[in-house]
Amino acid sequence: MPKCILIVDDSAVVRKTLRQTLEWQKGWEVCGEAANGRDGIEMAQRLKPDLVLLDFSMPVMNGLEAARELKRLLPTVPLLMYTNYGTNYLEKEALSAGVTAVVSKSDSVEALVSSIQAVLGPV
Repeated sequence: MPKCILIVDDSAVVRKTLRQTLEWQKGWEVCGEAANGRDGIEMAQRLKPDLVLLDFSMPVMNGLEAARELKRLLPTVPLLMYTNYGTNYLEKEALSAGVTAVVSKSDSVEALVSSIQAVLGPV
C-alpha cells in the first residue's frame, strides 16, 4: 500500500511540481493538496496521511500554526516543512511546534526526497 502524502502550500505551481516529483517515487502517492494551513488541517483529519508536507508562509494560517494544531490532532503523523524561509530561528520554532525536519526550497529535490524517505522509511 503506497504511503499517502498531503501537500500544504499556497503556490499552485509548487503543489503541482511536488505532486509530480513525489509520485515518481515508488510507493508514494499524493492523497491531497491544500492552499493554506486551515484547509490542510481539515484535509489531514479526513485523509489521515502518512506525512504532511507544509509550507511556512501561507494565507489564512501559516505552517507553524498549522503544525501546532496538526500535532495536537494527529500526534503520530510526521510533519515536514518545505520553505523558502530557512533561518535558524524558524527551524527552532518549527521543531518545537512538532515538525520533524525543515527543508529549504533552495535545496535540491533530492534533499527533499531524502528527508521524506528518512521519515517514512523504506517502501
